[in-house]
Amino acid sequence: MAVSFDFEALSERDRYKLMIGTIIPRPIALVTTVDEHGRINAAPFSFFNCLSADPPILALGVENNPDMSFKDTGHNIRMTEVFTVNIVSFAIAEAMHVCGSKYPRGVDELKEAGLTAMPGHKVASPWIAEAPAAFECRRHVTLELGKSRQIIMGEIVYAHYRDGVVDPERLRVDPAEVDAIARLGGDTCATIRDRFEMLTPKL
Repeated sequence: MAVSFDFEALSERDRYKLMIGTIIPRPIALVTTVDEHGRINAAPFSFFNCLSADPPILALGVENNPDMSFKDTGHNIRMTEVFTVNIVSFAIAEAMHVCGSKYPRGVDELKEAGLTAMPGHKVASPWIAEAPAAFECRRHVTLELGKSRQIIMGEIVYAHYRDGVVDPERLRVDPAEVDAIARLGGDTCATIRDRFEMLTPKL
């Protein structure tokens, strides 16, 4: 027998609990931006994924503050039109968690977390040297979902990989070298260390 829920009758919090507990695993983007004064910000987002390869588009779900003002990431992307998505590996999981703390605006979370900011090649926002991969992005379009959330789509314009993560000739990325973590429900995270293959069926 099924357990069913009318989402239109649920509170926002109850919908959130069901969604984050069910739509798993979700990759974690540690997003780096700069504000209009050049100050660095870093914040993790698990409402994140790739949407298209042509054009190369990824998307972030960015929630506003309780008073509906923009959080630093949303504000900075609005002001500069650029951001960088850094993939979170198990090795930098704790540092990512430090970046998720609610620091006052203007505090450099990368310094607080002991991570290294590298200058962007095509965009003003930095990429993180310790991340297995990073995508420099220009804002493509922003969707306003009511007052509380934005979906920010970015076009990837440049990519960085730590040495050993990708075969530069065949462009094969080694998932063991990426060693990404993912968000589940609540405070639970997971690794991608257990894997299996399923070949695409041919009729």
